Amino acid sequence: MTYLLDVNVLIALIDPAHDHYSAAHDWFSSTGRHSWATCPIVENGVIRILGNPRYPFPLAQSSPAGVARILGELRAAPGHVFWADEISLLNPAVVDLGQLLHSLQVTDTYLLALAVSKGGKLATFDARLTTNSVHGGAAAHHLIPTV
Repeated sequence: MTYLLDVNVLIALIDPAHDHYSAAHDWFSSTGRHSWATCPIVENGVIRILGNPRYPFPLAQSSPAGVARILGELRAAPGHVFWADEISLLNPAVVDLGQLLHSLQVTDTYLLALAVSKGGKLATFDARLTTNSVHGGAAAHHLIPTV
């Protein structure tokens, strides 16, 4: 099984000050490292958040270029695959837009749909993720325990 890491999981793997740093590393060591994926949306989100000068980032300079270097090193680890953004939320065979109730659900819905389309799972800390908007979404939602 390949796990698409959401932005928060990837940040938790990078930032030792993250609330879920230990949970992310425990899960990644036991499960995720064997086959894990990133995609442009996740990578861009990590660079945007950690590259913000207001983010208390302890590992490197808080520049987008510095974060991109760290992300590149992480991507070079064994088990990583890159998934291109190849689906559309507008495809009714993939997503039931009637189930999207808030704009804040759009990115998570897309990532879940991408995982389904690749035969993988979306690894997340988000227990409240709405899975019914994606056909096959419930089976592709992998909740990482945080306690």
